[in-house]
Amino acid sequence: MRISVQPPTYRWKGVIVAFCILIAWSSLMLVALTAPTVPFWFILAAVPLLTFLYVGLFITAHDSMHGLVAPSHPHINRGIGALAVNLYALFSFDLLLAEHKRHHNQPGSSSDPDFHREAHSSFLAWYFHFMLHYVTIWQLVKIAVVVNTLTYFGGVETERILTFFALPALLSSLQLFFFGTYLPHRRTGEAFKDRHNARSSAFAEWFSFISCYHFGYHWEHHEYPFVPWWGLPAVRRLNPSEHTISG
Repeated sequence: MRISVQPPTYRWKGVIVAFCILIAWSSLMLVALTAPTVPFWFILAAVPLLTFLYVGLFITAHDSMHGLVAPSHPHINRGIGALAVNLYALFSFDLLLAEHKRHHNQPGSSSDPDFHREAHSSFLAWYFHFMLHYVTIWQLVKIAVVVNTLTYFGGVETERILTFFALPALLSSLQLFFFGTYLPHRRTGEAFKDRHNARSSAFAEWFSFISCYHFGYHWEHHEYPFVPWWGLPAVRRLNPSEHTISG
């Protein structure tokens, strides 16, 4: 059953939310890479926090693809999205935008770039299929240039780059894929209810936020793509029993 949801009215909230994530990630990354010493307790705290902020970078870019960061200012919206996805892993914003449109147009079909029908029940097979589709040679070249620049010109130790730059990015990709693609779109014994081929998590809102910035409320996102990530819980509360992952 479709519920009545109006596009949220906001001017700069999306920009403010995006910049909070961008500034938090940049500040913590700067400290992690340049601090004179890095105690073990800092590593234990910084790696999961950076992972969470990496997820936030990608979700910011995702909302930008839907025009939701700065709805009235498309150039600002696109600029913030491109910045976020480049900080995330030097992805091409245009490539991700084109593929994400295909995902929304034909979710769960052979034309969906995010769906792996040959191994739909295998998390790792689907994850590697997903990553190989999006990671490009040019992207890897750019990452190598950045890493070598940090090492040879910035004096950053390789261990720090691996710990604070590479590891949280990798962990965040697993987190994004598991909560935002695999759980919502995997096929089970229960048929999907509509063309979105998606279900939503039944997580409490606090866990929905820390798991994937509410992207686990995935049916709501497909049905109401004009709602930014921070508005999805309100939509979910209107009809919490429909399209929910049952197991």
